[in-house]
Amino acid sequence: MPGTEIRKVTAHIGAQVSGVDIAHPLPAETVAALRAALGEHKALVFDDVDLDDEGQQAFARHFGDLTTAHPTVPAVDGAPHVLPVDSERGRANHWHTDVTFVLNPPQASTLRSITVPPYGGETLIANSASAYRSLPEPLRLLADTLWAEHTNDYDYAVPDEEVDEDRAEQRAQFTSINFRTAHPVVRVHPLTGERGLFIGGFAQRIVGLSVAESRKILDLLQAYVTRPENVLRWCWSPNQLVLFDNRITQHYAIDNYNGLPRRLHRVTVAGDVPVGIEGKESYSIAGDASHYTSVHTPEA
Repeated sequence: MPGTEIRKVTAHIGAQVSGVDIAHPLPAETVAALRAALGEHKALVFDDVDLDDEGQQAFARHFGDLTTAHPTVPAVDGAPHVLPVDSERGRANHWHTDVTFVLNPPQASTLRSITVPPYGGETLIANSASAYRSLPEPLRLLADTLWAEHTNDYDYAVPDEEVDEDRAEQRAQFTSINFRTAHPVVRVHPLTGERGLFIGGFAQRIVGLSVAESRKILDLLQAYVTRPENVLRWCWSPNQLVLFDNRITQHYAIDNYNGLPRRLHRVTVAGDVPVGIEGKESYSIAGDASHYTSVHTPEA
């Protein structure tokens, strides 16, 4: 791509892309190059983007069919594929991979800055492939055999006295359809072949173990994902877009901006059904997400 620069931000995750105008249709070779860069860096940052909701959706469509905004949470008015990530509607300050409680979570997510607080409000994005590679061999061999049950009825770990009427209403909406899906703890990326720890906040139980036993194992593995060496800490500026590979990352929105306004818009791309190292696919236990997403078939 002549005139295009892809500059690494950290050793293990993140790159800034310049010289690509994502406000216009992109040629196939540019999309292929961006997909390859996403496979290598896991998260790509675009500065000074001139996008509205329609433009963000058009850019995301270069990578596949779009999901609707969310299985249970309302979209932006007039934009069914756009989810408002708004501090006034709650804060996702826990590590997670987007919508892993459905059978085929999104393959990629885009976040576009709308309102940025004067300080704080960073997004952390973690590389779960480098986390897997850093596991000691005994832990890696154990993780290879495990499956985890993901659900949207997860443990919020919020004291009852902090759950006001608005937060209770948001929680009820989020869980208005109960989803439970079993995914491999170690997922094989369909394009790069990398293995990554596919866990995060919606993974609540290891299949075959009690909740208490599961928590200890999940916490142990999660600690490798969130090591500082594996994490990009992105400080938002106006008119930025971040594209990240939802199949092999986790993210966390830091609640460190004193309740000031913060709003991003999210558009996600339909994903494939995860596959473990033995070739077995994830399976649904409860909840039909066909209203939310189609199933993506990865290119060979």
